[in-house]
Amino acid sequence: MKPYTLLYGPERRLGMFVHWGLYALTEYHEQTLMRTPIGREKYEALLHEFNPVHFDADAMVGFAKSCGISYICLTTKHHDGFCLWDTRETDYSVMHTPFKRDIVKEFSEACQKHGLGLALYYSNPDWHHPNAYNPLSTHQIPPRETDVPDMPVYIDFIKRQVTELLTNYGPICAMFWDIPPHIDDPSINELVRSLQPGIRINNRGFDAGDFSTPERFVPDGAFENLTEACQSVGRQSWGYRRNEDYYTARFLEASIDRILCKGGNYLLNVGPKPDGTLSEETERLLRTIGDWYARVKEAYQGPAPTPCFAERPDFLTTRKGNSLYLHFPDYPEACGLSLHPLDVLPESVTLLNTGETPDFALDTMPTLYQQPNGQTPFLHIYNLPFDRLCGEVPVLRLTFSDLDAVEEKLRAAKLAEESRL
Repeated sequence: MKPYTLLYGPERRLGMFVHWGLYALTEYHEQTLMRTPIGREKYEALLHEFNPVHFDADAMVGFAKSCGISYICLTTKHHDGFCLWDTRETDYSVMHTPFKRDIVKEFSEACQKHGLGLALYYSNPDWHHPNAYNPLSTHQIPPRETDVPDMPVYIDFIKRQVTELLTNYGPICAMFWDIPPHIDDPSINELVRSLQPGIRINNRGFDAGDFSTPERFVPDGAFENLTEACQSVGRQSWGYRRNEDYYTARFLEASIDRILCKGGNYLLNVGPKPDGTLSEETERLLRTIGDWYARVKEAYQGPAPTPCFAERPDFLTTRKGNSLYLHFPDYPEACGLSLHPLDVLPESVTLLNTGETPDFALDTMPTLYQQPNGQTPFLHIYNLPFDRLCGEVPVLRLTFSDLDAVEEKLRAAKLAEESRL
């Protein structure tokens, strides 16, 4: 079994992204300024209305922890340039709103209290800064007549802000740049690492960074590098949207399962409302996913991907020691399965979702009669209660006395099959 490296270790696999800023007041989208005709003047005037009186970082982080979340990634500054911390570099910040509280500080303190990691998101585009326009990049709004695009000046601004973020808010586990600037400047990530030794940096900044960030999809094939996938609870927006099309819990669980089985991390996004709370549907989704994750997480916190049954389209596999885990991100077609060409009985079979122990035996299967060795008894697991679990991803644990020997038998069977072809 080939070893692999996890982004933050085996205990921190599931994170919560938090997209929050002035755009929450529009209840539309985090890129309201780009995607609607609201205009800069009206949008930036929202600075004087931002007052999330019900925001409670301790309660939000504690709730996230209860849902299986082990780290938070906070949008310190999104494309609109509005800053959620007490920055000396611009007045376009939370400290100049009626709220007048350092949100990054409150998240930092809450994460430290609850034992969660804290990662910081920072947008390279900045639609407010007079020097930030970058024609090499995407997600750019044409500059005002009074703006003076000047990337070296803007990069110095970034460095000063990053110094604030990585100096004043305790340990930071990751730096999440957004929107590649298509400018090569390794000095920026060198600064990040000098301020926070051991920090992980994503691949959307000024050099390749440490980890990739597939967004809203599951890449094909195995992960060759450290990976953190990100997805929002809603299809339409990352920030709060009033009439959001929320994903089903089953869809999100399947996405989480696929990413974690490949050895990646998963960052599930929420967008707080204008008052600083999460919507009822967001909380319901997090509770549902958290309840499922608590029951099956042993299949992710330590196990590694394994080539066992690599050709099977109906489930994914991970292993830890002598335990083999079967994951079913797609709806199982039947309440039993034949694990041909495996002809070894496990010591036990457990459905992690419920703790039930389904029946298993070495059986000949009528559907295999035309295949080579079709009359050979193979491992058959049956009477699985999949119909009762149609709303979540089932995970089975098979425990063997010697899983290395089992894997060797499977490899030999595959080679024999290939030689016949």
